[in-house]
Amino acid sequence: MQEVGEIMHLAGSGRVIIQLSEKVVEGQILCDDKGTRVAKVMELIGPVKRPFASGTPLTNNIKKYIGKSVFATEYSPANTQKFRRRKK
Repeated sequence: MQEVGEIMHLAGSGRVIIQLSEKVVEGQILCDDKGTRVAKVMELIGPVKRPFASGTPLTNNIKKYIGKSVFATEYSPANTQKFRRRKK
């Protein structure tokens, strides 16, 4: 796991704002140092030199993670390309 940033605060919309130190992609799952899934990146915002990410929380108690580092895990299965066969 690679450290990618720090959770800054919980926005009024219910999303988590993360200040990034490394590059991430939309749909990537972020976890804490113990491997607990914390958030899923929904969009990248802010300047290129100091980007932020907006993500949806994946845990009920997100407030305890504010100010802590987050790490990147694998890509979300929702982002993988699905091949479907057409029904005849």
